[in-house]
Amino acid sequence: MASLPAHPELGFYTLAGAPNSPRDMLGELADAEAMGLGTAFISERFNIKEAGALTGAAVAVTNSINIITAATNHTTRHPLVTASWASTLHLLSEGRFSLGLGRGIDAMFKAYGMPLATTDSMEKFAHVMRQLWHGETVMNYEDITGKYPVLRLDPAFDLDIPLSITVFGPQTLEMAGRAYDNVILHTFFTDETTQRAVQTVKRAAEQAGRDPATVKVWSCFATIGDHINPALRLKKTVGRLATYLQAYGDLMVRTNNWDPEVLKRFRADEFVRTFPGALDAKGTTEDLERVAPLIPDEWLAPSASGTPAQCVAAIRNQFALGCDGVIMHGATPTELAPIVTAYNSHK
Repeated sequence: MASLPAHPELGFYTLAGAPNSPRDMLGELADAEAMGLGTAFISERFNIKEAGALTGAAVAVTNSINIITAATNHTTRHPLVTASWASTLHLLSEGRFSLGLGRGIDAMFKAYGMPLATTDSMEKFAHVMRQLWHGETVMNYEDITGKYPVLRLDPAFDLDIPLSITVFGPQTLEMAGRAYDNVILHTFFTDETTQRAVQTVKRAAEQAGRDPATVKVWSCFATIGDHINPALRLKKTVGRLATYLQAYGDLMVRTNNWDPEVLKRFRADEFVRTFPGALDAKGTTEDLERVAPLIPDEWLAPSASGTPAQCVAAIRNQFALGCDGVIMHGATPTELAPIVTAYNSHK
């Protein structure tokens, strides 16, 4: 079996943002394992971040760190392809892989002609995956992706492969508590939103007859210390949140009970309205300085910033809110090193 990392409760996203090459992941994973981080999360993009290829490479070059897709989508592959991908990596990694799903961005999926995931479809899919991993044959399965007369992997299988999901709204949180093992919250959730989300997941797990302690809720917590270059900090804070507001601002505002008038002003701003692309990917430092006054400080506040010790205090507060794990989001292991050092010295 794989060795246990020093900090199973801490994770990071490899290839955060817009990497120059997928090979950057290999060095990041080596650094993360040396630091004792428990989990590497891999997001999927339709460019150089295809999740099947990345996760295969990730489990091959690591020994102790867990690998979770956060997220891929169940609507982009045949169910048997997804199921066999997970079973292959589960065995290859000696149990360190978790298949993590997300809903996706509606506008993009509509443009690509892909079905839009529903909460019900994600719950049904989780159930089917578990059936296949335990050697069952699934007959006449039908969902938004199609009709499948027979689904079967290997009748000898008896594999307990953890399922993960990225979540936002209350219905998805409840479903996650019933059907998934790792629940990954969104970045820039307020303390109140985080606490409410944890309680929703745990309560739903208990109502479904599950042990709530076995359903792990991860805070996805922007961790941008002052030791990082100021221009890069701006990109990882203002740029990142501005991009979320571009893509699904209504959902962010509704979830956090923020003022919708602020979002209206952000969207109405001529520079934002006419900007060609995602602000965190395409925006220069000058562009982000132009956008920064449109985003209130309190919207950026749910994050770890300042000195390494201040970052550690903010990270520990996520556990106090009920989270089981913290993803130190938006930073590479190299950028996280001073913070993890401080974390080690303040146990």
